[in-house]
Amino acid sequence: MYPISSNNFVNNPYTSNSYSQQHYWQGGYGQPAYGYFEQPSSEQSDSTGKTVAMAGLLQVIALGLNKASQWFSNKLAAGKEFTAASNVHRVADEMVRKNNLDVHVGYINDANKYAYAQRYNLGGQLEEVARGQNAFFADKLKLAVAPEHKPSLILHELGHAINAKSAFTKVLQNTRRYAPFAPTALLLANGIFSNKNDGKKSFIERNAGILGFAAFLPTIVEEGLASFRGIKAAKKVLNNPAGLNILKKNYLLALSTYILAGIGLGVASKQAVLEDSIRT
Repeated sequence: MYPISSNNFVNNPYTSNSYSQQHYWQGGYGQPAYGYFEQPSSEQSDSTGKTVAMAGLLQVIALGLNKASQWFSNKLAAGKEFTAASNVHRVADEMVRKNNLDVHVGYINDANKYAYAQRYNLGGQLEEVARGQNAFFADKLKLAVAPEHKPSLILHELGHAINAKSAFTKVLQNTRRYAPFAPTALLLANGIFSNKNDGKKSFIERNAGILGFAAFLPTIVEEGLASFRGIKAAKKVLNNPAGLNILKKNYLLALSTYILAGIGLGVASKQAVLEDSIRT
Protein backbone atom coordinates (compact mmCIF):
# COMPACT_ATOMS: atom_id res chain seq x y z
CA MET A 1 0.00 0.00 0.00
CA TYR A 2 2.75 2.41 0.91
CA PRO A 3 5.15 3.23 -1.92
CA ILE A 4 8.85 3.83 -1.98
CA SER A 5 9.37 7.46 -0.98
CA SER A 6 10.40 10.03 -3.54
CA ASN A 7 13.66 10.49 -1.65
CA ASN A 8 14.69 6.92 -2.36
CA PHE A 9 14.84 7.68 -6.06
CA VAL A 10 16.93 10.79 -5.45
CA ASN A 11 19.37 8.88 -3.25
CA ASN A 12 19.48 5.90 -5.58
CA PRO A 13 23.17 5.06 -6.18
CA TYR A 14 22.43 4.96 -9.91
CA THR A 15 21.17 8.53 -9.99
CA SER A 16 22.27 11.80 -8.40
CA ASN A 17 24.73 10.41 -5.86
CA SER A 18 26.78 8.87 -8.65
CA TYR A 19 27.71 12.36 -9.77
CA SER A 20 27.24 14.43 -6.62
CA GLN A 21 28.31 18.06 -6.56
CA GLN A 22 30.71 17.24 -3.72
CA HIS A 23 32.56 14.79 -5.96
CA TYR A 24 32.43 17.21 -8.85
CA TRP A 25 34.02 20.08 -6.97
CA GLN A 26 36.56 18.00 -5.06
CA GLY A 27 38.54 16.97 -8.07
CA GLY A 28 36.69 14.03 -9.59
CA TYR A 29 35.64 15.94 -12.69
CA GLY A 30 37.02 19.43 -12.07
CA GLN A 31 40.69 18.51 -12.43
CA PRO A 32 42.44 18.58 -15.80
CA ALA A 33 43.06 15.25 -17.49
CA TYR A 34 46.72 14.25 -17.91
CA GLY A 35 47.92 17.71 -16.89
CA TYR A 36 46.17 19.46 -19.77
CA PHE A 37 43.62 22.19 -19.14
CA GLU A 38 41.81 24.27 -21.69
CA GLN A 39 40.17 27.47 -20.53
CA PRO A 40 36.42 27.15 -21.25
CA SER A 41 34.71 29.81 -23.29
CA SER A 42 32.32 32.22 -21.56
CA GLU A 43 29.43 30.55 -23.38
CA GLN A 44 30.47 27.14 -22.08
CA SER A 45 30.88 28.54 -18.56
CA ASP A 46 27.42 30.10 -18.66
CA SER A 47 25.89 26.83 -19.85
CA THR A 48 27.68 24.82 -17.16
CA GLY A 49 26.66 27.32 -14.50
CA LYS A 50 23.01 27.09 -15.49
CA THR A 51 23.18 23.30 -15.48
CA VAL A 52 24.72 23.25 -12.00
CA ALA A 53 22.08 25.69 -10.75
CA MET A 54 19.31 23.55 -12.23
CA ALA A 55 20.76 20.43 -10.58
CA GLY A 56 20.75 22.25 -7.24
CA LEU A 57 17.17 23.37 -7.72
CA LEU A 58 16.11 19.81 -8.54
CA GLN A 59 17.70 18.61 -5.31
CA VAL A 60 15.67 21.15 -3.34
CA ILE A 61 12.51 20.04 -5.15
CA ALA A 62 13.32 16.40 -4.36
CA LEU A 63 13.66 17.15 -0.66
CA GLY A 64 10.33 18.96 -0.74
CA LEU A 65 8.69 16.01 -2.47
CA ASN A 66 9.99 13.64 0.17
CA LYS A 67 8.60 15.79 3.00
CA ALA A 68 5.23 16.05 1.24
CA SER A 69 5.13 12.28 0.69
CA GLN A 70 5.88 11.68 4.37
CA TRP A 71 3.11 14.11 5.35
CA PHE A 72 0.56 12.22 3.24
CA SER A 73 1.76 8.89 4.67
CA ASN A 74 1.41 10.18 8.22
CA LYS A 75 -2.09 11.48 7.50
CA LEU A 76 -3.06 8.09 6.11
CA ALA A 77 -1.66 6.24 9.12
CA ALA A 78 -3.57 8.56 11.46
CA GLY A 79 -6.82 8.43 9.48
CA LYS A 80 -9.84 6.84 11.12
CA GLU A 81 -11.53 3.72 9.81
CA PHE A 82 -14.61 4.20 7.65
CA THR A 83 -16.63 1.46 9.36
CA ALA A 84 -16.39 -1.28 11.99
CA ALA A 85 -13.84 -4.05 11.48
CA SER A 86 -16.61 -6.65 11.15
CA ASN A 87 -18.04 -4.73 8.18
CA VAL A 88 -14.62 -4.54 6.54
CA HIS A 89 -14.24 -8.30 6.96
CA ARG A 90 -17.62 -8.78 5.34
CA VAL A 91 -16.65 -6.66 2.33
CA ALA A 92 -13.32 -8.47 2.02
CA ASP A 93 -14.98 -11.88 2.15
CA GLU A 94 -17.40 -10.78 -0.57
CA MET A 95 -14.54 -9.56 -2.77
CA VAL A 96 -12.82 -12.93 -2.42
CA ARG A 97 -16.02 -14.86 -3.12
CA LYS A 98 -17.34 -12.78 -5.99
CA ASN A 99 -14.01 -12.61 -7.82
CA ASN A 100 -13.05 -16.22 -7.05
CA LEU A 101 -9.75 -15.09 -5.55
CA ASP A 102 -7.24 -17.72 -4.53
CA VAL A 103 -5.80 -15.61 -1.71
CA HIS A 104 -5.55 -15.86 2.04
CA VAL A 105 -6.61 -12.69 3.89
CA GLY A 106 -4.71 -11.91 7.08
CA TYR A 107 -5.22 -9.20 9.69
CA ILE A 108 -1.86 -8.81 11.38
CA ASN A 109 -1.20 -7.93 15.01
CA ASP A 110 1.64 -8.43 17.48
CA ALA A 111 0.24 -11.79 18.51
CA ASN A 112 0.06 -13.45 15.09
CA LYS A 113 2.82 -11.70 13.11
CA TYR A 114 5.44 -14.33 13.95
CA ALA A 115 3.20 -17.22 12.94
CA TYR A 116 2.46 -15.55 9.60
CA ALA A 117 6.13 -14.70 9.07
CA GLN A 118 7.17 -18.30 9.68
CA ARG A 119 4.39 -19.79 7.59
CA TYR A 120 5.08 -17.60 4.56
CA ASN A 121 8.83 -17.11 5.10
CA LEU A 122 8.46 -13.34 5.38
CA GLY A 123 11.14 -12.59 7.95
CA GLY A 124 10.54 -9.21 9.56
CA GLN A 125 8.34 -7.85 6.79
CA LEU A 126 5.21 -8.02 8.96
CA GLU A 127 6.57 -5.76 11.69
CA GLU A 128 5.42 -2.62 9.88
CA VAL A 129 2.08 -4.23 9.08
CA ALA A 130 1.45 -5.01 12.75
CA ARG A 131 2.28 -1.38 13.61
CA GLY A 132 -0.22 -0.10 11.04
CA GLN A 133 2.46 1.28 8.72
CA ASN A 134 2.05 -1.06 5.78
CA ALA A 135 -0.23 -3.54 3.98
CA PHE A 136 0.51 -5.66 0.95
CA PHE A 137 -0.58 -8.32 -1.51
CA ALA A 138 1.94 -11.00 -2.48
CA ASP A 139 0.78 -12.73 -5.65
CA LYS A 140 3.26 -15.62 -5.46
CA LEU A 141 2.31 -16.32 -1.85
CA LYS A 142 -1.41 -15.86 -2.51
CA LEU A 143 -1.51 -13.64 0.54
CA ALA A 144 -3.08 -10.26 1.31
CA VAL A 145 -2.42 -8.67 4.71
CA ALA A 146 -3.39 -5.50 6.54
CA PRO A 147 -3.06 -4.26 10.12
CA GLU A 148 -5.71 -5.66 12.43
CA HIS A 149 -6.42 -2.18 13.84
CA LYS A 150 -6.60 -0.66 10.33
CA PRO A 151 -8.38 -3.38 8.35
CA SER A 152 -9.79 -1.10 5.63
CA LEU A 153 -6.42 -1.28 3.86
CA ILE A 154 -7.19 -4.89 2.97
CA LEU A 155 -9.81 -3.79 0.43
CA HIS A 156 -7.10 -2.02 -1.55
CA GLU A 157 -4.86 -5.09 -1.36
CA LEU A 158 -7.66 -7.31 -2.61
CA GLY A 159 -8.04 -4.80 -5.43
CA HIS A 160 -4.46 -5.72 -6.35
CA ALA A 161 -5.43 -9.40 -6.21
CA ILE A 162 -8.26 -8.74 -8.67
CA ASN A 163 -5.90 -6.78 -10.92
CA ALA A 164 -3.50 -9.73 -10.93
CA LYS A 165 -6.13 -11.85 -12.70
CA SER A 166 -6.12 -9.60 -15.78
CA ALA A 167 -3.24 -9.80 -18.26
CA PHE A 168 -3.22 -6.02 -18.83
CA THR A 169 -3.29 -4.93 -15.18
CA LYS A 170 -0.82 -7.70 -14.33
CA VAL A 171 1.62 -6.05 -16.72
CA LEU A 172 1.01 -2.74 -14.96
CA GLN A 173 1.82 -4.41 -11.65
CA ASN A 174 5.05 -5.91 -12.94
CA THR A 175 6.41 -2.60 -14.26
CA ARG A 176 7.03 -1.33 -10.72
CA ARG A 177 10.05 -3.59 -10.30
CA TYR A 178 11.75 -1.95 -13.28
CA ALA A 179 10.70 1.69 -12.76
CA PRO A 180 13.51 2.57 -10.29
CA PHE A 181 16.08 1.81 -12.99
CA ALA A 182 14.71 4.56 -15.24
CA PRO A 183 17.50 7.07 -14.40
CA THR A 184 20.18 4.48 -15.19
CA ALA A 185 18.46 3.47 -18.44
CA LEU A 186 18.13 7.10 -19.52
CA LEU A 187 21.79 7.74 -18.76
CA LEU A 188 22.84 4.78 -20.88
CA ALA A 189 20.49 5.69 -23.72
CA ASN A 190 21.63 9.29 -23.69
CA GLY A 191 25.25 8.18 -23.90
CA ILE A 192 24.47 6.00 -26.90
CA PHE A 193 22.19 8.27 -28.90
CA SER A 194 23.23 11.83 -28.04
CA ASN A 195 25.56 13.77 -30.29
CA LYS A 196 27.88 15.89 -28.15
CA ASN A 197 29.48 17.49 -31.20
CA ASP A 198 26.48 19.49 -32.38
CA GLY A 199 26.16 21.37 -29.08
CA LYS A 200 22.43 20.69 -28.86
CA LYS A 201 20.59 18.89 -26.11
CA SER A 202 19.38 15.44 -27.00
CA PHE A 203 15.74 14.34 -26.77
CA ILE A 204 16.55 12.51 -23.53
CA GLU A 205 18.28 15.54 -22.01
CA ARG A 206 15.26 17.71 -22.79
CA ASN A 207 12.66 15.22 -21.58
CA ALA A 208 14.39 13.13 -18.88
CA GLY A 209 12.00 14.29 -16.18
CA ILE A 210 8.90 13.39 -18.18
CA LEU A 211 10.38 10.06 -19.22
CA GLY A 212 11.26 9.21 -15.62
CA PHE A 213 7.74 10.01 -14.45
CA ALA A 214 6.30 8.00 -17.35
CA ALA A 215 8.22 4.94 -16.12
CA PHE A 216 6.27 5.12 -12.85
CA LEU A 217 2.91 6.03 -14.37
CA PRO A 218 1.75 2.39 -14.84
CA THR A 219 2.23 1.87 -11.09
CA ILE A 220 0.15 4.96 -10.29
CA VAL A 221 -2.63 3.75 -12.59
CA GLU A 222 -2.62 0.24 -11.11
CA GLU A 223 -2.64 1.59 -7.55
CA GLY A 224 -5.58 3.86 -8.36
CA LEU A 225 -7.48 0.97 -9.91
CA ALA A 226 -6.88 -1.21 -6.82
CA SER A 227 -8.35 1.52 -4.61
CA PHE A 228 -11.29 1.95 -6.98
CA ARG A 229 -12.07 -1.75 -6.74
CA GLY A 230 -11.99 -1.61 -2.94
CA ILE A 231 -14.29 1.41 -2.81
CA LYS A 232 -16.68 -0.14 -5.33
CA ALA A 233 -16.93 -3.35 -3.28
CA ALA A 234 -17.55 -1.41 -0.06
CA LYS A 235 -20.28 0.61 -1.74
CA LYS A 236 -22.09 -2.53 -2.91
CA VAL A 237 -21.96 -4.31 0.44
CA LEU A 238 -22.45 -1.38 2.82
CA ASN A 239 -25.01 1.43 2.72
CA ASN A 240 -22.87 4.07 4.38
CA PRO A 241 -22.18 7.12 2.18
CA ALA A 242 -20.48 9.07 4.99
CA GLY A 243 -18.18 6.17 5.72
CA LEU A 244 -17.37 5.74 2.05
CA ASN A 245 -16.23 9.37 1.91
CA ILE A 246 -13.72 8.59 4.67
CA LEU A 247 -12.50 5.55 2.74
CA LYS A 248 -12.14 7.61 -0.44
CA LYS A 249 -10.15 10.26 1.46
CA ASN A 250 -7.80 7.65 2.93
CA TYR A 251 -7.22 6.01 -0.42
CA LEU A 252 -6.64 9.40 -2.06
CA LEU A 253 -3.95 10.12 0.52
CA ALA A 254 -2.30 6.80 -0.37
CA LEU A 255 -2.51 7.52 -4.10
CA SER A 256 -0.99 10.96 -3.53
CA THR A 257 2.16 9.36 -2.14
CA TYR A 258 2.48 7.29 -5.32
CA ILE A 259 2.03 10.36 -7.50
CA LEU A 260 4.74 12.15 -5.52
CA ALA A 261 6.98 9.10 -5.84
CA GLY A 262 6.50 9.25 -9.62
CA ILE A 263 7.41 12.92 -9.66
CA GLY A 264 10.42 12.07 -7.50
CA LEU A 265 11.56 9.50 -10.04
CA GLY A 266 11.19 12.11 -12.76
CA VAL A 267 13.31 14.55 -10.74
CA ALA A 268 15.95 11.87 -10.12
CA SER A 269 16.05 11.07 -13.84
CA LYS A 270 16.49 14.73 -14.73
CA GLN A 271 19.21 15.08 -12.10
CA ALA A 272 21.11 12.07 -13.38
CA VAL A 273 21.17 13.33 -16.97
CA LEU A 274 21.99 16.92 -15.96
CA GLU A 275 24.88 15.94 -13.70
CA ASP A 276 26.19 13.55 -16.32
CA SER A 277 26.26 16.44 -18.79
CA ILE A 278 28.31 18.43 -16.24
CA ARG A 279 30.74 15.56 -15.89
CA THR A 280 31.19 15.13 -19.62
